[in-house]
Amino acid sequence: MQTFVNQLVYFGFFQSLFLLCVYLFSPKNRKNINGYIAFLIFVLLIGLSGRVLYVSKVFGDNFRLITLSEFAILLFGPTVFLFTKSSLAQQRFSSKDLIHYVPGFFYILFVVFYFMVPSDKVIVARIQSGELYSVVSIFVGTGLIFNSAYWVLSLQHFLRFRNNLKNELSYTIKTQFFFNFLMAIGGCLLTWTALYLTSLFGFEKIEREGRQFIWMSIAFVVLFIAYYGMVAPNLFRIQSFNLSQKYSQSKLSHTDLDELKTRLEGMMIAKKPYLNAKLMKAELAKMLGISNPELARLLNERIGMNFFDFVNYYRIKEFIALAKTEKAQNLTFFGLAQEAGFNSKTTFNKSFKSLMGTSPSTYFRRDTTS
Repeated sequence: MQTFVNQLVYFGFFQSLFLLCVYLFSPKNRKNINGYIAFLIFVLLIGLSGRVLYVSKVFGDNFRLITLSEFAILLFGPTVFLFTKSSLAQQRFSSKDLIHYVPGFFYILFVVFYFMVPSDKVIVARIQSGELYSVVSIFVGTGLIFNSAYWVLSLQHFLRFRNNLKNELSYTIKTQFFFNFLMAIGGCLLTWTALYLTSLFGFEKIEREGRQFIWMSIAFVVLFIAYYGMVAPNLFRIQSFNLSQKYSQSKLSHTDLDELKTRLEGMMIAKKPYLNAKLMKAELAKMLGISNPELARLLNERIGMNFFDFVNYYRIKEFIALAKTEKAQNLTFFGLAQEAGFNSKTTFNKSFKSLMGTSPSTYFRRDTTS
């Protein structure tokens, strides 16, 4: 088992080194790839380097080498957060972001002067007195809380972004990568938490044996990033989605909103803008002759739906109407759904069940038997 883990760590180390070379020495990649993904891989490389140097015995059996991995502890969480935030919100590097790395900088200084600079005699004395174990426990716990907090912030930012998209787009975009990415990070933190709690309850041997899974988790994250970097490199590019501002400045009266509601519903029936599979709220607002925030207020206060659900409501109605025509004899349910404006089978099925309370097949089977 130990041999397998070591091989996996080696593979992760060289894979991350290879990816860094690809990103740094390719002008095209430097321009298009989010810089935080390169820095995240660099952080993972640091985390793996201490383990690689210690296991390989390149510099002898020096226990201080493994402390190099500690340099990455408080750099990991902030980089995950900034990578997620910048990728989803089109925010490139800002000098203000460096504030997130201040704790990591001081942590590195502490590691250097407490673990690496002192002589073997001092280190042994600290081990015998129990001081070293207490200090390690405190700082490992701090690192765990610090990184977990940034992971929660990353997940919250992702969920908020995905929810906001429903107020702007009538179609779904591929955000599964970020969910999978954050779940992989969560798996690393869960492993770390389990090992830390084990050591606190006095099972140091189990903790030492299980510590290898931390390295395995880190290696898997590197492989995860490498895999998506090969099969879907666009996922690392900063996306652009201009989410509308709050409609607090809207001056529409209640009478205006009622009139706009009537006009909007009439336009949806007459012009069928929902047939555009890539319809955005800004486009619909322009057709109605109002601003994007004003349409948001209209949907919220008079329709009671977000933009995504509102448009798909009309698409479902169009689908049901099409299903009763001769065209339905030559098309599948999803084929008809595409004719109605859907671009995703999953979105169609979820929207249909949400609106009609059942699946399309069950609905039409029940409709034909009634």
